[in-house]
Amino acid sequence: MQGLIIKSTGSWYRVLKNTGEEIDCRIKGKFRIKGITTTNPLAVGDNIDFEMEPDQATGIIINLRERKNYIIRKSVNLSKQGQIIAANLDQAFLIVTLASPRTSLGFIDRFLVTAEAYHIPAVLIFNKLDLFSADGLEILKEYQSIYENAGYPCYSISALQSMHIDPVKALLRDKVTLFSGHSGVGKSTLINALLPGFELRTNNISDWSDKGKHTTTFAEMFNLPFGGYLIDTPGIRELGVIDIEKAELGPLFPEIRALMSSCRFYNCRHINEPGCAVLTAVADEEITASRYDSYLSIYHGNDTRS
Repeated sequence: MQGLIIKSTGSWYRVLKNTGEEIDCRIKGKFRIKGITTTNPLAVGDNIDFEMEPDQATGIIINLRERKNYIIRKSVNLSKQGQIIAANLDQAFLIVTLASPRTSLGFIDRFLVTAEAYHIPAVLIFNKLDLFSADGLEILKEYQSIYENAGYPCYSISALQSMHIDPVKALLRDKVTLFSGHSGVGKSTLINALLPGFELRTNNISDWSDKGKHTTTFAEMFNLPFGGYLIDTPGIRELGVIDIEKAELGPLFPEIRALMSSCRFYNCRHINEPGCAVLTAVADEEITASRYDSYLSIYHGNDTRS
């Protein structure tokens, strides 16, 4: 029998059957995927084959069907291992807040590099517009300019007040979309605004740390009434880049990728080489300094800043 994993709790998987029914399944024995070493072999969004257990109440997953793609985050505690966040995605949304909690430019860049590495189109959703002062709106404009110039769509919303969410809703139609971001940025609030009646649990920001509390415990996929699926994920405190060689990094920044063929040397690292078109663009402010700083940080292995 075939099914779609719609929730992962670590040892058990909630599977949507072709009939529309849901069933809890587990993995029997060791389940290994050739070429992938992660803390979890299966993820939300995976298409699988399963068979019923003798009790006919639960199932056993026996096969993973071919993936279109998947996205991995680096395990902070196990630096050489990663965790598959989700699979078979059409796009990934990063929910960003400039305060309460603050999403750093470095975190945004690492997310975008990871999405590029796994060939997943990324969109930035700047939330909590209702909290912005005049100065905050100027900073927001600056942030959006950085990423729009790099080729990433940016949207500004207030999930709490349902401001400007219709364009975001339109993007979800008939697509499989990942929602990611720090805890407290308003993922669950946005989902509630987009899908009235779901009533996902939300939490306030932790006063002592200004960090979000984890509302979503496990990744979960929701069937959208207007077509498509939305995958909600637990909040990420830190995000590391994994399985990307230094020589592969430049092309994962669209603005660097566009200039690489103009560098004097075909194997230019874009660090201190003469005739580097990327360095010239940075000096001329055609490439934003923060984006280039993120490139250097990831290149030199300093890639787990929050």
